[in-house]
Amino acid sequence: MLRVIGVGDNVCDKYRHLGLMFPGGQALNVTVYCRMKGCDAAYLGVFGTDAVAEHVMRTLTRLQVDFSHSRQVEGENGYAVIDLVDGDRVFVTSNRGGVLREHPIQLNEGDLEYLAGFDLIHTSNNSYIDSQLPVMASLGRFISYDFSGTWRDRERTQGICQWVDCGFLSCSGLTQEEVQEQLSEIVRLGCGIAVATMGSDGAMVWDGESFYQARAKPVEVIDTLGAGDSFAAGFLMAYLTEIVQKKLLKGSGAYREKMEQVLAAASELSAKTCGRPGAFGFETQLA
Repeated sequence: MLRVIGVGDNVCDKYRHLGLMFPGGQALNVTVYCRMKGCDAAYLGVFGTDAVAEHVMRTLTRLQVDFSHSRQVEGENGYAVIDLVDGDRVFVTSNRGGVLREHPIQLNEGDLEYLAGFDLIHTSNNSYIDSQLPVMASLGRFISYDFSGTWRDRERTQGICQWVDCGFLSCSGLTQEEVQEQLSEIVRLGCGIAVATMGSDGAMVWDGESFYQARAKPVEVIDTLGAGDSFAAGFLMAYLTEIVQKKLLKGSGAYREKMEQVLAAASELSAKTCGRPGAFGFETQLA
């Protein structure tokens, strides 16, 4: 069984038009999607002391996601305010991580010993964790990082890539050539493999030798929130179990066949996410 841990951000996404809030956050979402697919999954982050924090922690407990190494700090938990426009999620405002921004994670020896027990460590650009990437990389575990749209910050991106095995980029609106250029740059800077999600145009992967592409699966879109995170979770689960753990060689027939299957699994999970409100459900009344 794959062991996965998300390190970094958690929020509640507040849907004003519904009067509901849904647990989420890039690092937490990937953890939960992996748990829902049967992985042994955990989360390490920072919670506040308000109703938002209580709902996220209650949800993780229901899902049997271990968060025992997380911190809790007096104050406001991370949240984002969301509107929907024709099924597409639009971020209105946020508190930029709440207490996480004010009290970013500083990993101690106990945390590192704990993290060493996982196959995959996933984190993100919203996790205020960049300074901790070198020590996480020293554990020798597979590290994935969601750049979202911050890959455009060249200086920051260059400092991150050398510590990351797999980088995810949001590239909606770019041409095929522009996406290929950005993926190539991420790998050149040190990432082992780079993945771009492109909204309705699907996704593209560059592994340093070949490009692979996946079409977006047709789906009746209810809410696109979490589509990128679920694609990342689906990709990582399949890539680690079908390619990394089996030590398939790049460019081999088996590798190329499995990569197509990896992308299909990621697209399938992303499509399912678009068919429901919130990142993964578990809504409650807006706080």
